[in-house]
Amino acid sequence: MEAADPGFITTLGIEYAELSSARAVATMPIDPRVLQPYGFLHGGATIALLETAASAAAGKLADLDRERPFGIDVHVRHRKSGKSGTATGVAELDRVEGSKQFWKVAAYDDEGDILSEGVVVTKIVSLERLAEKDRERAAAKASGRA
Repeated sequence: MEAADPGFITTLGIEYAELSSARAVATMPIDPRVLQPYGFLHGGATIALLETAASAAAGKLADLDRERPFGIDVHVRHRKSGKSGTATGVAELDRVEGSKQFWKVAAYDDEGDILSEGVVVTKIVSLERLAEKDRERAAAKASGRA
């Protein structure tokens, strides 16, 4: 697979097992880094795994020399938690509407039981638009509006 991503993904120990423009499979160890205070897998970590999988696959749909994918909407229902092992997140492309992609996502435990499932919406944004937004924020800050 591709090189590990920096930052949050590395912190959570997420690794890609499969990555294409239509499907991504990512794994995350269920260890102390991702447990909530009561010793169970934190729902936020599970959501991060699922959004990571969807965003990575969305990146395969983008021209990364000119665009970036972003998760813009997440709807996930938690069905079961875990205390150890590995969580496997799967994102499968459902449909594309303009610059948005709709991903069916599910996280599984080592027994194959669903931990969480739902939909993640990603959007491809041009680097030009991102630069424009940066200029707008800088101008607003300089004028005291931020």
